[in-house]
Amino acid sequence: MPYYWRLSAFYFLYFGLLGTLVPYWSLYLKDLGFSATTIGLLMAVPHLTKVVAPNLWGWLADRSGARMRIIRLGNLAAALAFLPVFWADQIWSMAILLAVFSFFWNAVLAQFEVVTLHTLGDQAHRYSQVRVWGSLGFITCVFLVGAALDHLPMTLLPWVMSVLLWLLWLATLALPAEKGEARRNADGGLIKLLKRRDIQIFMLVAFLMQASHGPYYTFYSIHLEEMGFRKVTVGTLWAVAVVSEVVAFLVMHRLMTRFALNRILLTCLLLATVRWLVVALCGDSIPWLGAAQLLHSASYASFHAGGIAWVQRASGRAFAGQGQALYSSLGYGAGWGLGSGLSGLAWPHLGVYCFLIAGVLTLAAAALISRLPVATEAR
Repeated sequence: MPYYWRLSAFYFLYFGLLGTLVPYWSLYLKDLGFSATTIGLLMAVPHLTKVVAPNLWGWLADRSGARMRIIRLGNLAAALAFLPVFWADQIWSMAILLAVFSFFWNAVLAQFEVVTLHTLGDQAHRYSQVRVWGSLGFITCVFLVGAALDHLPMTLLPWVMSVLLWLLWLATLALPAEKGEARRNADGGLIKLLKRRDIQIFMLVAFLMQASHGPYYTFYSIHLEEMGFRKVTVGTLWAVAVVSEVVAFLVMHRLMTRFALNRILLTCLLLATVRWLVVALCGDSIPWLGAAQLLHSASYASFHAGGIAWVQRASGRAFAGQGQALYSSLGYGAGWGLGSGLSGLAWPHLGVYCFLIAGVLTLAAAALISRLPVATEAR
């Protein structure tokens, strides 16, 4: 596959950064003295910027044809915007920092997905074999940072994240610019996509699936710590999820040639429902918690790979950037943002039973799949 290792290096570092942010950032905010409600709201900020940022950058990339230049600019601006983190310790300063940093950081991934799929060309079904390196980066950082934080103060975390941001920017410099031209027919692409019934249904399904992850990404680590687990155990449970994710990415290219995408997405939603019910009801049982983490292969990895492929087929090359940006903004942006924010409000009252609500959301999304047409290749 062309540029395999350069593409893979980007995913390794990007999701390595996510592997420090997602499991441990809520613990860092708790260490700064923020309440559960404030943590939930702050954790929602990066996701809420995804509602606007990916669509803006996606339109600009499709319009200008300078996709790699935009990716590099977004990475550089994110690294610079994150630097004041060492002095931000109040709610407003932290919220502003997270909003500015994530506005640029969220510009990157959706556009890089387009670069990867275009680079792979007729081997696009092997996307998961490149994307698997993101999972390996996540699991590497989860283990190493978790083990380090058992012996070192939480103030280590922003240093690790800052280093990864700068390495990520350097990784983008190793990739050549796309050989593409500005696409004038990209004008109005976002509106055209939003008017389509199939796009509306899929985006609602993606929104519900990602909203169900709100309690998980915001309070799962805090929940485990409050039950008495060490940080290395917390990191291990996160790593179990990512190991299952790696396996899913390695086999997805075969599954997508044998099964319809809609069937894959439906199966993912049903297994996600099972996952959230187990987390809510299993207590502090390590075997059950581990089993639930294995289902991350469905609720995240398989659903993500299937979703990326569905959007790519449905939006076509002319609107590829805006299609992936829309998926990123409505799913990972609005979905995660609302899920994180509401879980922050509900957690002091419901605690781990927030995961029961998450199960209801994925079950509702599964019911919508039957109305989703099969995506065909758009031009």
